[in-house]
Amino acid sequence: MTEPHSHGRARHRRKKTALVAGVPLALAAAGALAYGGAFGVFGADAQPRAAAAPAPAWANDAADGFASVHALGQKGTYGGRGGRTVTVRTLADLEKYATAKEPYVIVVAATIPMNPKGKEIKVASDKTIVGAGTSGQIVGGGFFLGQGVHNVIIRNLTIRDSYEGTWNDKDHDWDAIQMDGAHHVWIDHNDLRHMADGLIDSRKDTTNVTVSWNRLSDNNKTFGIGWTENATADLTIHHNWFRETEQRNPSTDNVAHAHLYNNFLQDDPGTGVTSSYGNYARGRTKMVLENSYFQGVNNPVTKDGTAALVQRGNVFSRTTGRNESGGTAFDPKAYYRYTLDKAADVPALLKSGAGPRPSIGVTAARAAAAARGTLTVAKDGSGQYKSVQKAVDAVPAGNTSRVVIRIKPGTYRETVKVPANKPHVTFEGTGRSRKDTVIVEGHAAGMKKPDGTPYGTGGSATVAVEADDFRARNLTISNDFDEARHQQLKDQQAVALRTAADRVRLDALIVSGDQDTLLLDTAAKEKTGRVYLTNSYVIGNTDFVFGRATAVIDKSVLTLKKRWNGTSAGYVTAPSTPAGRKGFLITRTTIDGDVSARSFHLGRPWHAGGDASLDPQTTIRDSKLGAAVKTAPWTDMGGFSWKKDRFAEYNNGGPGAGAANSDRPHLTDAQAAAQETTDWFGDWKPTA
Repeated sequence: MTEPHSHGRARHRRKKTALVAGVPLALAAAGALAYGGAFGVFGADAQPRAAAAPAPAWANDAADGFASVHALGQKGTYGGRGGRTVTVRTLADLEKYATAKEPYVIVVAATIPMNPKGKEIKVASDKTIVGAGTSGQIVGGGFFLGQGVHNVIIRNLTIRDSYEGTWNDKDHDWDAIQMDGAHHVWIDHNDLRHMADGLIDSRKDTTNVTVSWNRLSDNNKTFGIGWTENATADLTIHHNWFRETEQRNPSTDNVAHAHLYNNFLQDDPGTGVTSSYGNYARGRTKMVLENSYFQGVNNPVTKDGTAALVQRGNVFSRTTGRNESGGTAFDPKAYYRYTLDKAADVPALLKSGAGPRPSIGVTAARAAAAARGTLTVAKDGSGQYKSVQKAVDAVPAGNTSRVVIRIKPGTYRETVKVPANKPHVTFEGTGRSRKDTVIVEGHAAGMKKPDGTPYGTGGSATVAVEADDFRARNLTISNDFDEARHQQLKDQQAVALRTAADRVRLDALIVSGDQDTLLLDTAAKEKTGRVYLTNSYVIGNTDFVFGRATAVIDKSVLTLKKRWNGTSAGYVTAPSTPAGRKGFLITRTTIDGDVSARSFHLGRPWHAGGDASLDPQTTIRDSKLGAAVKTAPWTDMGGFSWKKDRFAEYNNGGPGAGAANSDRPHLTDAQAAAQETTDWFGDWKPTA
């Protein structure tokens, strides 16, 4: 579509260099997700007509960003979920189901030419249109979503080649996807290229749109937003790769809330197209632009004087011309949760993850993986699951053999619970560093759940483990609840990891939070819960290792963290050990942090619920204590004296260590000989 206002800049014309059509090799080599090859999960003997089919994996996915926001009577965007799933290989069948009144999941399993060329199928509400691997292609036309059409998902398709030979074509209004007054639309993991007009046109107050993980290339007027005098539209545009596109990358006119993040705009010298401009905020648009990567783009970020554009964390490499910002926009987190990838990581992330995803068939793949005892999670869709919880859900109840959930690098904002009926589960980050794979959420005890009740301390956990024989290694588990922003909240306990199980093995982790970071608990007071944590970092400031488990922390670092207001004061441990049982043993570990000297206690007794029968225990031995540790390192809690419970040291060093005295009891050599790691675990012999 032609934009309603001229940009007022001379266009860079298309060079004569020929462009090669077809799916890039990087995509063909990308990891599997769902849907199969040429015949997907349906087999080489499938009939060349529309056929009922099992719902593919993506049929149950729902959108993120503004497409997930409840508005205009629509609660998020989930497409044809719950409707019949059909597989189509002809234009007639595609149009039949896409225009139907009923909800459908429509799997496109062939290359479908549009006839006549330029045809745009008028999609009705409540549809998911998804490609079967890389075989789902629409050639010479696209889709149109008209006034009031809502709850539509378009995913994993290649839509291409309606180009008629004129670079700045004003005669052929042939888009890949055009939306006029639609709402709640999710456009995800598509390859859009070489069209006569736009790749995506979002017009006439179309709103609650999320455009994510797409490849947009070989086009002049790439992605236009506007064609209205109103400023009511809300759009999220993230993780898209714009390559060899001249203008509208995107051009955003009169948009109330435009949130652009983690996009990659690439204009390399010697290619067939030269960029005119990159991201453009026009009219009364309010735009937030975060952690995107601009490479070789002319005029990478521009704005009208009437628009507001806030930039944060973007990278500009070999760009020239206008790079602008100014005004006050909005806070996207007031509308939905999201997690930023590092801008420097965006090019590699999108080269491997954007566009349609090939597969060997999700049902068969998952069954085979479960049989092998391995499930894979990847944020970019290259694994079997995009969330950790969905992988946990796939573990059979009552399983008797180990299931390893391999989690690819990325930030997974979610809560995860491993229920008691799913033992023998391992979480394994596959990155080179434990920092590469992050599971994070930001709940606190006093915050309200969707049902209106508070989370409570245990319920605030980002990851909750209630199943025996759990293992985790090489990842970060974090609770990023912001105490400074929630000072009005009474209960600010915010757990990152909660274990309430026996024989839990944790290695090479970062467990990060503020108050109550690591809750080492048991399923019930009378039950045993043994935990062995090694080679890890635990970060916090108040009682950040606490609970009634029998736990050893070995060869690790307990990092002391300042409070939200910059002050240094806190407590490392708060055991609530039942009488007759062992509590916390911290050995060969460093306790230190960037805090004031003599500002932290090593521990205090937590008699949960005022239970006087408890006998809390912390022993710290053979460890290095930083200067932050108080000279009288133990203190009382809730009216209970630490001196009546079990708190002791042995053979510690460092500036925070001190000689034995009435405020600092030390074990004798004989006592220490009975407080080794092996004494803590009895018949359990944890392995790496």
